[in-house]
Amino acid sequence: MLPQLCFFVSIAFSFSTWGIVTRRYVWPKLRLLRPVEALRPLLILHSFRFIGLAFLVPGVVSPELPSAFAYSAAYGDLVAATLASLSLVLLPRGAGIVVAWIFNLWGLADLLNAFYQANDAGLVAGQLGATYFIPTLVVPLLLITHGLIFRILLQHQNQPAMRESRQPGEGLSSGGPMIDATTSTESQSVGAATRLTR
Repeated sequence: MLPQLCFFVSIAFSFSTWGIVTRRYVWPKLRLLRPVEALRPLLILHSFRFIGLAFLVPGVVSPELPSAFAYSAAYGDLVAATLASLSLVLLPRGAGIVVAWIFNLWGLADLLNAFYQANDAGLVAGQLGATYFIPTLVVPLLLITHGLIFRILLQHQNQPAMRESRQPGEGLSSGGPMIDATTSTESQSVGAATRLTR
């Protein structure tokens, strides 16, 4: 029971620590970038998910590691890494955004499925061998960054509507003739008030 407790405590600490790092250092930088540029470092991170193939390497993991978990986690991560890399190549074109959506949905579903498969197969922490640090250190970061990617993608989707809603206001405030007309009206009012006082 103690190894399993250590396993879940490690995951909990990793979530909280990565959450603090993301909130204090990562998101404040990304939110200043254009959505397409903010996606790039996150997609580069997920391009390293090929490390999930380590679940299939004898000697790295225990022979007792449930095969249902190992195969779904390994190949699911490989597909996620491929989609992330493809999105990087296609950005900033619209196809890159579409692939980013597909990647993010697939990648998140893959991680959640890995948790389900591990629980369903009765995975014991020691069976992970050297890959113990993937679910305890890497996966929490991946889940957090999936959330960031969803936020950035939704922000990118809303940008055209925001620009359209700003156009009427921008036309009133940016045109030189409108400022001159306002100034002229104010001058006429002042002049009329001066004549009345005389």
